[in-house]
Amino acid sequence: MPTLSVQLYSVRDQLAADQPATLARLAEIGFRYVEPFGLGSPAKSQAERLAATRKLRADLDAAGLAVSATHAALPSVAELAEECAELGTDTAFIPHPRQIPGFGEDTFTDTASLDAFADALGQAAADAPDGLPLGYHNHWFEWAEMPGGPAYDRLWQRTHPEVLAELDVYWAIAAGADPVQVLSALGTRAVAVHLKDGPATRDTPQTPLGTGALDVPAVLESAAETPWHVAEIDTTDHDPHTLLATNASLLHSHGSTFT
Repeated sequence: MPTLSVQLYSVRDQLAADQPATLARLAEIGFRYVEPFGLGSPAKSQAERLAATRKLRADLDAAGLAVSATHAALPSVAELAEECAELGTDTAFIPHPRQIPGFGEDTFTDTASLDAFADALGQAAADAPDGLPLGYHNHWFEWAEMPGGPAYDRLWQRTHPEVLAELDVYWAIAAGADPVQVLSALGTRAVAVHLKDGPATRDTPQTPLGTGALDVPAVLESAAETPWHVAEIDTTDHDPHTLLATNASLLHSHGSTFT
């Protein structure tokens, strides 16, 4: 049965204002797991990152929250592994190609660049210490057309078989893909899904699950064996905590569990 988590990017402004109170509010909603972001950030030194990670871990402990996985850049496998150990997580997802030096959104428009990215991601996964699986989280640009099909498909055909997938079903729809088919193709590589709803267009506020382009029952049925169901908001006109509570309640009613 899938377990619920919440991507902390959903409440990034609230975290910046009062991290302990924001985490306590997520726990009040019912969440017991969170998915942090920002590990490995090149904007900070490793010492700064480790200090922030230790503070986050202390605040998570105080709120009774654990970590399902994290989003992270990849300054080096060794540095990322140290930060993940401090946070107490065993899985890290690269959330954007720019989080590996030398790559960006245009990586998915050029065959040679995409192959190099797939190889770099695969090598990082192969080099990671035991107990630290690495994966990739999509946006919309990964479905650019390439010879032989979408760039997203080429990534998974090319990269190391141990690289995991976290499918953001909302951005898959925005790209014109069917998340049910994508999950089927990924198989057991898909260990988490990001769940949110809205018109599935870029830079448009997101809305409660079941009020937008996402076929919620179909997606949840296809993701019934996916271990983690992660609630997330990129942008919304709703109060983030209220929207997360609404979405968590719906997901719980469809069989996702808080623990």
